[in-house]
Amino acid sequence: MGSQRFSGSLFVMLVLGFLLGVSRGYKFYVGGRDGWATNPSERYSHWAERNRFQVNDTLFFKYKKGSDSVLIVSKDDYSSCNTKNPIKSLTDGDSTFIFDRSGPFFFISGNADDCNKGKKLIIVVMAVRLKPFPPTPYSPITPASSPQPTSSPPAVSPDARSPSDSAGPAQAPSTNSKSGSSGFTAGSLSVGLVLGASIGASFILGGFLRVV
Repeated sequence: MGSQRFSGSLFVMLVLGFLLGVSRGYKFYVGGRDGWATNPSERYSHWAERNRFQVNDTLFFKYKKGSDSVLIVSKDDYSSCNTKNPIKSLTDGDSTFIFDRSGPFFFISGNADDCNKGKKLIIVVMAVRLKPFPPTPYSPITPASSPQPTSSPPAVSPDARSPSDSAGPAQAPSTNSKSGSSGFTAGSLSVGLVLGASIGASFILGGFLRVV
């Protein structure tokens, strides 16, 4: 936790330092030692190419007051050296201009003849970009694993028994009931025959006695 706070604070400090550096900017002397001259030792286009300009940087134009001026113009006026319609004019001799945005800026001399001789300048201001910082190593904290509950065997429902269990023990067929039934039937038949024979003998004997 402490390392994360330190990394966050360091990141904020770096960003603030970068923004403060950008807000102050740098001061560039146009033309170097020659200044804003008609015949500089280094062409202005080459001087601009070997420098990098950002928002809030300052250009410093050094020239003799009253003998020349610096005009900020459009792209078309830059190409044609038109001094009649400047966006801004710098005439005080030690002129400064601060870049308030990114993109191209076009500067020409207030003297059209000097402009046609090459006394003009294009500067492209770079956009502000924050450099990405490498990510801070992070080790995730894994929570302690809780013991897993032991699984108990599933309860068996009485209705879920196997067919053999639900059928119950096999019962052998009873022979006593059959034998008892057979014996009762034979006995009843014997008694009937005896009674029938006795009744028949009584009728025969009675008839014989009446004849005698």
